[in-house]
Amino acid sequence: MNAFLTILLVLSGVVSAQEKQNEPETVKFVNLKHYAGLWYEIAKIPNRFQKDCTGNTTAEYSLRDDGRINVINSCDEGDGHRNVVEGIARIVDPASNSKLEVSFFSILGIRPFWGDYWIIGLDKDYQYSVVGSPDRKYGWILSRTQKLSEEKLSEIWNILKAHGYDPNSFRMTPQSGTAKKH
Repeated sequence: MNAFLTILLVLSGVVSAQEKQNEPETVKFVNLKHYAGLWYEIAKIPNRFQKDCTGNTTAEYSLRDDGRINVINSCDEGDGHRNVVEGIARIVDPASNSKLEVSFFSILGIRPFWGDYWIIGLDKDYQYSVVGSPDRKYGWILSRTQKLSEEKLSEIWNILKAHGYDPNSFRMTPQSGTAKKH
């Protein structure tokens, strides 16, 4: 029985190490003061929690005194309403600030669910950000402006490919310039 458990533990360690090797690499360092502010969603991998969003999607980040980050995500929905969701992000890797987790659900102040938010690409002037997850099920392209040049988009598609993403899985987000501030 002990030999079986030992083999099982060794194999699970090997699988875990292989999964880690397959994870996308995050950027070396993120200055959170520069990262804070308003971002426009340029594209995303479609997901269930944004299924009603039709365009003008934004994310706004502000630093908190406790070291966490306030997150306000908003988008226009098909029925004409503006959906606004507030959450919190926490830093998972304080050496780089490029691995975070976000939560948009709280029960009596407890946040039982957190999602990975890994910054895998970042413009040197913080004009665009490429965000993903270790399993590559989620991905976003964010920009300080509502549109990116073809040159910048090409740069981003190359970043995604280098990190094991299929750029064809991303859908462009309409930005009409009429997004309402919250």
